Amino acid sequence: MSDDPDFSSDLGSDYEAYEKDCSKIRKQNKSYLDLFEKDMIKARLAYSTIEKHMRNMQLFLDDFLLQEEPLTMVDGLYHLDRFFDFFARKCTWSSPGTVKTTAASIKKFYKSMLDHGHVNADQYEELCTEIKERKEDWMEAAIPYDQDDGFEDW
Repeated sequence: MSDDPDFSSDLGSDYEAYEKDCSKIRKQNKSYLDLFEKDMIKARLAYSTIEKHMRNMQLFLDDFLLQEEPLTMVDGLYHLDRFFDFFARKCTWSSPGTVKTTAASIKKFYKSMLDHGHVNADQYEELCTEIKERKEDWMEAAIPYDQDDGFEDW
């Protein structure tokens, strides 16, 4: 720790600014998630399916995108590789199957955002292309974390 009094006040003000930005983004994310949920209800998806998509998107928007710096929903379009690396390593429930369903949630969410004018068609198409081209790699990366740890053999 530094003896410089400005050092700790700089950290405090940086953290306060980060928290303020995250708070604004969380509030905006809630409105996006509300839209998404309404779209899924309107599409008559099963309650359990809606809940799964909502949990996946809340993890993506409010946990992953805000963990290091305050990134917005639109920023999230460009961080899928980082997210699926995080997902495979940090989420204990990650498996090839959960990667696949989470990718589907992300695609469905951004389709809703496209329909409501929060992302444009080019952004959505890039997202779809990335998911199509990278999903198998993301699923494969989750396999080592989904394997048995071998403790039963002891």
